[in-house]
Amino acid sequence: MDKSEEINLVVNHLIESWGELTQCLMQHPEMLVNSQLSYWNDFQSLYQDLSQVQSDSDKRFKHTEWQSNLLLNFIKKSYLLTSMHIETLINNIVEKENKEIAKKLRFFARQYIDAISPTNFANFNPEVLAKIAETNGENLLTGFKQLIEDIQQGNGRLNIKMTDTDLFKLGENIACTPGKIVYQNQLMQLIQYTTTTNKVYQFPLLIIPPWINKYYILDLQQENSLVKWLVDQGFVVFMISWVNPTIEHKDKQFSDYMFEGPLSALNIIKNITGEKQVNILGYCIGGTLLGCMLAYLSKKNHSTVLSATFLTTLLDFSEPGELGVFLDEKQINLLENHMKIKGYLDGRIMAAVFNTLRANDLIWASFINNYLKGQKPKPFDLLYWNSDATNIPADVHSFYLKNMYLHNLLVQKNKIKLADVSLDLSKIKVPSYFLAAHDDHIVPWATCFKGSQILNGPTQFVLTKSGHVAGVINPPHQKKYGYWITNKNNITAENFIAHAMFTEGSWWNHWVSWLKQYTGKMKNSNKMETKEVLEDAPGSYVKQTIYTETNNAL
Repeated sequence: MDKSEEINLVVNHLIESWGELTQCLMQHPEMLVNSQLSYWNDFQSLYQDLSQVQSDSDKRFKHTEWQSNLLLNFIKKSYLLTSMHIETLINNIVEKENKEIAKKLRFFARQYIDAISPTNFANFNPEVLAKIAETNGENLLTGFKQLIEDIQQGNGRLNIKMTDTDLFKLGENIACTPGKIVYQNQLMQLIQYTTTTNKVYQFPLLIIPPWINKYYILDLQQENSLVKWLVDQGFVVFMISWVNPTIEHKDKQFSDYMFEGPLSALNIIKNITGEKQVNILGYCIGGTLLGCMLAYLSKKNHSTVLSATFLTTLLDFSEPGELGVFLDEKQINLLENHMKIKGYLDGRIMAAVFNTLRANDLIWASFINNYLKGQKPKPFDLLYWNSDATNIPADVHSFYLKNMYLHNLLVQKNKIKLADVSLDLSKIKVPSYFLAAHDDHIVPWATCFKGSQILNGPTQFVLTKSGHVAGVINPPHQKKYGYWITNKNNITAENFIAHAMFTEGSWWNHWVSWLKQYTGKMKNSNKMETKEVLEDAPGSYVKQTIYTETNNAL
């Protein structure tokens, strides 16, 4: 799929979606008329209220000029009013006709609304205007140079730089918790982190990160590294570091990620530690793989896993959130045709999709800073990780999209087979801890809750504030956010918060208290070390970036 084909795919999808909106409007002309009358009445009220200065919760309009300057205040209010009426029109008309179409239209409408924000235009943005006055317009020249550089780096596509990537070095100031690579195969390297306490918990912890991005989201800088915090708590921690696939991995299957990933890791961990049982944590799609593996092991009558922790994980895909906009039969078929050429999904495509889910934060904020203000992006470890994209083998991605997202087969008994073993999540009796994030734009928390109810072992569900990443990477010393928890039975997602107790601070402490039920006795840390070392952590796999021929952005 070349650039023109990518553009045609997006344009055709837009035409289809807006065509469906037009059809709905033609079927309900009275609703369209009422919407236009309501819009006109609200606009008249806006004129009358211009003299009233009121603060706005939208952080795009935090500058005082948006309130104090009469013209800018009018522009802002006009924009917000128009945005509200577009969303209301879609909700009132299309939602009643077809919820799936409404979901697509809401997404595309929001992309349009975000794009036309007056903050994105130099002649309206008071911060940009102040910068122009301060630099005599040099900021616009600098911004234009940075725009050209980003287009060149993106091989003709705009690849907005979100952070200063030169200030981060893997193994030095990010992904720098000490450890050793103790095993590797075609798909992963296994990291064993160096213990920092004299005594450690008997049963080790294996972490399965997602393979749609790099593992070090869980090991950013030392002050916000979950891995470092766990090691300092006395845990023996192992981490899977997935390879960044190339054409060499084109024949890999979803089941290979299970066998060459956590199942291989379990054997190595047993040999190193001498322990026959392990606790496992899976994050996002790593949690989905963990669910598949537990179902597989239950059919094999293995009791290797003592406990399972699922971080922002979908097992039930009935309501996948906004990602569902991109996942109908037609779009998946087009994506498959694209992946056949190289044998994998270009990681930049997946990154671009995720960025559009939070366009204001991940696209337009950088657009304003880099191109309008002419400033260099600030160093931010999370955005560095976000820009470090990974490829995905074609068959692996197709299997995941079709069986999970499109047909939701994982929650249906014996509908998915891995190595001729039919999976049944209801057979899983391992004690499980589910963490969902209230503002998650990738894994809706209510859908995560539904998945947690399928397993038949004791289950603890916790709902944290914030989103898919910030809600998870929340070290206790920061004293941020908080979480809801309840031990009541017969709770549904709809009434969970109403029946739950809210606790300020990080969920990390609560999780570790729960996990200690399954960690065994304390033992000397030197009994957990291995002499079979391939290289120092973070290893070579995590340093593999998108190759030159795939280093493109949408």
